[in-house]
Amino acid sequence: VEGMWLALQQKTAEDYVFATGTQKSIRDFVVDAFGSCGFDIEWQGEGLEEKGVDQKSGRTLVEVNPEFFRPAEVDVLIGDASKAQEKLGWSPSVQYDELVHIMVKEDLLHIGLDPTKLMNSYVGF
Repeated sequence: VEGMWLALQQKTAEDYVFATGTQKSIRDFVVDAFGSCGFDIEWQGEGLEEKGVDQKSGRTLVEVNPEFFRPAEVDVLIGDASKAQEKLGWSPSVQYDELVHIMVKEDLLHIGLDPTKLMNSYVGF
């Protein structure tokens, strides 16, 4: 949000990329998000049939939505925020692990659950 605010303060509008510059996949995010709540994801199947299953309960926690599946996805996508850093003086203030925890915490609160009882391994709660 800070980066967007800085961009809006400029005399001329330009496009900026706000990114950490680290590479993470959707799979990484799913594993880390569920992991912060104590779930251990095991991946089964491939392509449209792929799903993430909780190793303890065997319950499917995540599966592919065909509407969003992109079989020809680019292997490497890393945001280059150098323009935002040079022109706006912006740099990321939240790293990936912290962002995952913030997002999971807010989603749990949004559905009326107590993150302090569900989330592990984060000192901020």
